[in-house]
Amino acid sequence: MQTQGRSPMSPSARALLGALAVVAATSVGFAVGDALATPDRSSATIAGSSARGAMDYDWTWRLAPGRTIEIEGVNGTIRARGSAGGAVVVHAHKHARHSDPDRVTIEVLEHAGGVTLCVRYPDVPGSRPNRCEPGGHSHMSTRDNDVNVDFEVQVPAGVHLAAHTVNGGVEALGLDADAEAHTVNGSVTLETRGHAEASTVNGSLRARLGTMGAAGALDFRTVNGSITLELPDDAGAVVSASTVNGGIDSDFPITVSHVAFMGRRLHGTIGHGGPGLELSTVNGSIRLRRVSSL
Repeated sequence: MQTQGRSPMSPSARALLGALAVVAATSVGFAVGDALATPDRSSATIAGSSARGAMDYDWTWRLAPGRTIEIEGVNGTIRARGSAGGAVVVHAHKHARHSDPDRVTIEVLEHAGGVTLCVRYPDVPGSRPNRCEPGGHSHMSTRDNDVNVDFEVQVPAGVHLAAHTVNGGVEALGLDADAEAHTVNGSVTLETRGHAEASTVNGSLRARLGTMGAAGALDFRTVNGSITLELPDDAGAVVSASTVNGGIDSDFPITVSHVAFMGRRLHGTIGHGGPGLELSTVNGSIRLRRVSSL
């Protein structure tokens, strides 16, 4: 039955209305993104693409100085670079050989401290549920799942970086704010003018600092790997360094207050002192190197 005063819609008219609906939906999406551009939050855009067995994602945020861009990965590398632009740009590449990449998601958590990107794997039967939380407090079980997510991050001056993964290396160069880098199976290379800390279990640490700062102790720890720390000429710190199978070597004179284990554990002062500098490994050497500038 036809309603009086209306005629049946032609196929071409239906197609036109469908196209207009797509345009309207796209316009609404951009409006929502623009609404996030407030001083205390991020302005974000996202684009994604996929191919068989792999997926790529891109995000852009504008974070105020002092805010943090945090990456919480599990399997995959994290590479960050300082950027002259004003935006944080993140690219993620998700890939696998056997497992289904579609079952692994990347959660975006916006909070007062900044933005956290967390790789979330499917829950594992018999284990507590996986969860994403800012501040390095996420919990992930990944049994028999070989999905990797590699991140590339552009970090503008003043924005802090917190990079966490488990199976993969972390490389962060040319940063101009506080930074931390943590993994379990992989090496860490970190270069920043801000406060820094880094850790791994199976891998070496190499860090270059433009300033010692005054934001608390600088902590660098591994188990199976060496530690090489490059400091500015005028560096001052209270050093605690320890290794079991390796030596300790410094370009800086150290006023030693305590030494043990045949020179493999020491506590002392560089220059006029300053923040604490904690250096610890089991199987590897510790080296303090002098550099003129970052």
